Amino acid sequence: MLFNIFKKSNKKKLNDFLEENKDKVLTLELDKPINCLCDFTYNFIWQSNFNPEEKIKENITFKTLVEHLKNGGIVYIKGNVGKRFCSSMGVDLKYFGGSGGRIKVGTVIVDGDVDTRFGISMLSGTVYINEKNKIKEPMGNVIEVESDIKGYRKFISITEFVEYRYREEKLLKPNKFDKNKGVLEINDKIKRDTVGARLNEDKTIIVNGDVDLSTGILMKKGRVIVNGNAGKNTGAVLNGGLVVINGNTNDFTGFEMKDGIIVVDGNAGKYLGAKKKGGVIYAREGKEVPPTKKYELNNDDVEFLKSLGYSGKFYKFM
Repeated sequence: MLFNIFKKSNKKKLNDFLEENKDKVLTLELDKPINCLCDFTYNFIWQSNFNPEEKIKENITFKTLVEHLKNGGIVYIKGNVGKRFCSSMGVDLKYFGGSGGRIKVGTVIVDGDVDTRFGISMLSGTVYINEKNKIKEPMGNVIEVESDIKGYRKFISITEFVEYRYREEKLLKPNKFDKNKGVLEINDKIKRDTVGARLNEDKTIIVNGDVDLSTGILMKKGRVIVNGNAGKNTGAVLNGGLVVINGNTNDFTGFEMKDGIIVVDGNAGKYLGAKKKGGVIYAREGKEVPPTKKYELNNDDVEFLKSLGYSGKFYKFM
């Protein structure tokens, strides 16, 4: 099998990729890290004073980057980027009159370091980051796949991968995907926020390790199972599906939850079920707040938890 040594790589050089797509490329050169670049929420504009029309450099604004990506463009960033990079990328946000679902968007390329919370709640698109640069944890709802550009790592949305891009992208070890069962197993020990954000199909995401903020946020279908501890806002605005944490969660579990089920095989923290509108939370411990109330389990609850492999003392929070 010596001929494999001479096998030619199919990876393109960055310059060739940019030249092939020169009509789509918008280049941004940074002197210092800037937060919220390519952030489709504009730093959660509904609860901040963020100005999307603010100029980053020359005639490029925060809105310019987002609109360019919505039009299928390529954003090429030279320099270090700040926090919340590519937040909710590919989401047709209801706040701006959208459906809340996925829209196809373009590509981002970075020659620089990337700060925390890159790709939180990311739903579509592709991000390439120079392999010589660093990415700080926690990351967001992103996973690395085999790159097709030489010298660059390639990241896509976890949700998009399990829903359909598994057909065209190759997952990197130690992560695994079972196509027949629709099960993604994340084993890389990278701490992430918003795992499974907006999942809308009957797929399963298993994380072997700890996660951070907002696991399963805005899910409608499927399962997210964490074999470890989770951060704040687990199952926030959950609208269906099942989120299982085989450990403890931090505060505000089930915040503004609408539907679905959360199971915490441990302590679900304080402010449990704050502003909750529907759905069920099962936990061994937790401090609920109105309108959520704490109940003893009935026989159906016991059988349901037993079907998931749980026994012993749990409470139901509704």
